[in-house]
Amino acid sequence: MDFSLPDEVLNEEKRYKEFIAEHMIPHLSSWYQEGKIPRDLFLGLGQQGWLGFENKNGRVVEQSALKQAVLYEYLAKHSPGVAVAVLVHISLGTLGCSLFASQSRRSLLLDPAIRGETLICLGNTEPTAGSDVANIGMRAARVDGGWLLNGTKAYVTNGSLSDLALVTAISDPDASRNERLSMFVVDLTAKGVSRKKLNKKVWIPSDLTRIHLKDVFVPAENLLGREGRGLQQVLEIFTHSRLSIGALTLGTAVGAFELGLQHAKKREIFGRNIFDFQAKSFEAADHWSKIEAARLMLWKACWMKDQGQDFRFEASMAKYVTVEIARAVSTWAADLFGAASVILDHPIHKFPMDAWASSLGEGTQDVQKLIISRELMNRN
Repeated sequence: MDFSLPDEVLNEEKRYKEFIAEHMIPHLSSWYQEGKIPRDLFLGLGQQGWLGFENKNGRVVEQSALKQAVLYEYLAKHSPGVAVAVLVHISLGTLGCSLFASQSRRSLLLDPAIRGETLICLGNTEPTAGSDVANIGMRAARVDGGWLLNGTKAYVTNGSLSDLALVTAISDPDASRNERLSMFVVDLTAKGVSRKKLNKKVWIPSDLTRIHLKDVFVPAENLLGREGRGLQQVLEIFTHSRLSIGALTLGTAVGAFELGLQHAKKREIFGRNIFDFQAKSFEAADHWSKIEAARLMLWKACWMKDQGQDFRFEASMAKYVTVEIARAVSTWAADLFGAASVILDHPIHKFPMDAWASSLGEGTQDVQKLIISRELMNRN
């Protein structure tokens, strides 16, 4: 069993680190203040082939899940907020188009997305529907040439930044719970679309936006996948993206740990270095061991996806364990800084908040436990 990363991934990671050091890290402070990520970042990532997909012999294919996980972890170590914006475009928007777009629409949707020219988000959550994915209220009424969509999506990451949104809506209110939803590609510049950025304190500088659709016409060809399969499609997207958010969350834990470790090496209390106290040094050992264990769980799930195996069980476990360790480590690291950690501009401040945000994306911890327990019952 070989635990070493392939040379291709190591080489990409080296180039990626150089890119992030030049094009992101020096600008983070201003991005945080403005609450906005420039589109040039996506264009740069697209030019380097780092938006999750690539064109091979005229066909768009997804890149290795392991490679994506390594890059997400590094990006999130420096900024979970930037990482989640990149994740949404790749692992929700572009991935959804890759999985479900018709052959005639694939190139039109995917080619500009993998270049970073068109940004795509996903709108499913509503005021009354989060963990209960099927309980949405947005309606899609069939009209001549397509559909009219009405309703509101409550918390859409990249909703303000994106050009397109994959949106779930009730296309057949008389159908069963599992067959009443469909998924549509919505042009966010279309007549009847209104957007409002929400005031949040997690995953800065990415945006969180409420998107309201009032009699928005969606052409028939913008039905994504099969009519009546919207629930199954959005759940499949979430299964895939749990690997990405697991990697992002792992990066959140690593970023917090490294900041805490660097500070603890310099901090003295009661005339001694803080790590001269066994309690604190043992805490560091415990946290790093769990970070390594979480990384192995995540890489196993990525390997299974790359091998074409069923990875649903492992993806939920990876997401669950990375959130648990990120919550614990980020709070521990913030405590090492004392009162300074509550200052909004302090580097450590964002990590506990962003670890909390990770627990909500792609299903809460209780949702992951529900999936894991069901799989356990089915397998034993």
